[in-house]
Amino acid sequence: MRSKKEILDIMAVFDKLDPNPRCELNFHNAYTLLVAVVLSAQSTDKGVNRATESLFKIADTPQKMLSLGLENLKSYIKTIGLYNNKAKSIIALSQELVEKYNSEVPANREALEKLSGVGRKTANVVLNVWFNQPTLAVDTHVFRIAHRLDFSQGKTPLEVEKDLLSVLPDNYVKNANHWLVLFGRYICKAQKPDCDKCPIKEFCHSADKRI
Repeated sequence: MRSKKEILDIMAVFDKLDPNPRCELNFHNAYTLLVAVVLSAQSTDKGVNRATESLFKIADTPQKMLSLGLENLKSYIKTIGLYNNKAKSIIALSQELVEKYNSEVPANREALEKLSGVGRKTANVVLNVWFNQPTLAVDTHVFRIAHRLDFSQGKTPLEVEKDLLSVLPDNYVKNANHWLVLFGRYICKAQKPDCDKCPIKEFCHSADKRI
């Protein structure tokens, strides 16, 4: 792993370039964010946004989603991978929110992770983006970039998360997921990294560096 100083130096570059990064999923309340994140597993944000543009106009609360029903929900999200299972999870978690939380999305990890289809990564995104908590979601982009830049050699997302949390201050934790996701999505791409545009190329020692 890199030294703490090097990791913080890299994060300082991201912070200078984009001090207020934003999640690229479209949402307008805690519930639509939760649904969008559940849908985004193994899918692109752009694909999710295309599907939810119409869906959220008619089902932006747990009650409305339950009224829409499973089969109708599927018709809105059928372009998204694993849509059958995701639809079942969304209906189930909507029912749980109505019955247990007065239709409100809970603001704590334990409660979120008890909802159907919600794991640690999804809970971290919701806590970070909506509830402004310093949590760090490790998705495929973050996992890959953390290894590529020697931030962590953790073999699981949780191990990578713990490694990053051990060195990053809260203000960097809050933004680290967004910085690394956007960096991995648009510059340090898995198949063809755009190294000429990389703002941290001086720190990179990857074997497939293209400069």
